[in-house]
Parts: sequence; structure tokens; C-alpha cells
Amino acid sequence: MSEISIVYEHVDWWLCDKPAGMGFHNEADELGFISVLRAQLGCDVWPVHRLDKLTSGLILVARSKSSCAKLCQLFSEKKVEKYYLAICPSTLKKKQGKVAGDMAKSRRGSYKLLKSHDNPAVTQFFSKSIGSGLRLCLLKPKTGKTHQLRVALKSLGAAIIGDELYAAKNSDRMYLHAFALRFNYLDSQYEFVLPLNNGEKFSSTEVEGALKEWATPWGLNWPK
Repeated sequence: MSEISIVYEHVDWWLCDKPAGMGFHNEADELGFISVLRAQLGCDVWPVHRLDKLTSGLILVARSKSSCAKLCQLFSEKKVEKYYLAICPSTLKKKQGKVAGDMAKSRRGSYKLLKSHDNPAVTQFFSKSIGSGLRLCLLKPKTGKTHQLRVALKSLGAAIIGDELYAAKNSDRMYLHAFALRFNYLDSQYEFVLPLNNGEKFSSTEVEGALKEWATPWGLNWPK
């Protein structure tokens, strides 16, 4: 059983690094992230938000029901800034900008982006070439829809590398990583960036150079 790395410990919550390929909840005979963390810490934990099984990176877990309620309220009021990194093919139709539209269920558990805007998923993004026909994307979701980032890049003609649902599974992992979080909790500001630590394509010098420019993503001039 893989041990989960604790990035930061607060009196009310933990910030963890979820490994890619670990489901959030139990699946058949495989323990999920929450069960593994409970066993590791030897106490109960309360999930605040979640990441897809194939996504790695930062995830908040509360230490009590009351702190969970406070953190969940921050998420529901869109007061938590979330930033992700993804690698996709260079077929990306736009190099930076915004993707917005309603989402609907499609086949095999997937979703699709619609042209309507009744309750749209909204994602801002930058991208940089990292060679070998690939681009590194920095993504800022303004909403929290299921598969939002995966569908956004698919809609731009460049599904995330290794995404077995929206593209061919032709890689060592799905290249989507919860990279940074920024929020205010009980009048204190918290800012976290989690370096990439898993995935061959994340370890190139081109990626390293791009991340130096994106080291504080909340300070960037995001596309409108």
C-alpha cells in the first residue's frame, strides 16, 4: 500500500499529495485514497474535494466535521484558487485563452462540451511548447465540474496525454497534476505549489523552464 505524502499539516486540516492512479474511494479489492490516509494517520478524516483517479497532486482533507464544513464552504463560494498542469499534443487549437460551455454526459462515463452557456464550465489556460510535438498547459478552472479540464482540452483538439477515456492510453500515466492551491482560512492566507514528482514527460528541462515562469500562478495575467 502506497504511503501518501503530507505536504502541510494544519490544526484543522491536512494538505496531501495524491498519487496518480489511486482512486478516491475503494474499488473492488483496492483501497482508495481516503481509506489509505485513514489507515496511515490512524484516525478519521473528512474529504473536502476530490481528484480523478488518474490525476495526481494537491488535495485538502479535514480533521473534523466542523473544519470540513468551513473548507467546503470556501469551495462552494469559489474562494479556493486551483491550478493544474497538463501535457497535451501540439494540436491544441488555441495557445492560451478560455474554454466555456455547458457539459453533458456522453458515452462510457465520459462528458462532452456543449455550445450552450446555461450553467457553463469555465477554464482559463496558458500553454508552452515543450518539444516532441507536446505542449505543457497551466489550467485555472473557475468552476468545478466533473472531468472539466479533461473535456476542455479535448474540445480544443488535444486530449491530455495518457487520458484513457478521452484519448488513447499511450503513456505511463495521465498527465494531469493538481499543481497549486491558494485560499484564505480563518483570516490567514495559504499558498501552496507542489513540484512534479511522477511521470517521464514531466521531468524534461523544457517543463522545468516553463515552471519557473509559472512559479506563482495566482500572479499571472490570466486570459479573460
